[in-house]
Amino acid sequence: MNHKYALAGGAVLAIGTVLLLNSCKTIPKGVEPVQGFQKEKYLGKWFEIARLDYRFERNLKNVTADYTLNEDGSIKVVNRGYNYKKEKVEEAIGKAKFVDSPNIGKLKVSFFGPFYSGYNVIAIDEDYRYVLVAGKSHRYLWLLSRETTMSEDVKQAYLKKAQSLGYDITRLTWTEQDW
Repeated sequence: MNHKYALAGGAVLAIGTVLLLNSCKTIPKGVEPVQGFQKEKYLGKWFEIARLDYRFERNLKNVTADYTLNEDGSIKVVNRGYNYKKEKVEEAIGKAKFVDSPNIGKLKVSFFGPFYSGYNVIAIDEDYRYVLVAGKSHRYLWLLSRETTMSEDVKQAYLKKAQSLGYDITRLTWTEQDW
């Protein structure tokens, strides 16, 4: 066998392994999901208050997330937002599954076939009105509310928690909710 092809094959295998292992990571080091999570209380509509911006949500306002239960026990995820530059509503439909146990707020979500990413509930109030969600790395963070606003006390507590976990809260995009 030609050594050049063996090296190329080895490089492809190494890159594939790194990508596979990275895609399995669902929560940043040092960040813990909530315990005693109740998915039935979490289902329904949430309004995005803030996010660490990334390409799939860039230029979106009036962002919502709707969660409903699928027959197989997974959660249907419908994310919507109005792209003010394209002047149209954008929607992404996905599926979330629990990584460990349904009473731990550590999930993985997929919008693209077999590829999953982390969705971690890291703070939630007892009435399930406000939530702080972390992605698989410190580049993903969301503050969500059952209403288009969030209590200032809760907002400050969640920002303090996020900052203590290593998130750069100065980079948050505050979502306009004007519908």
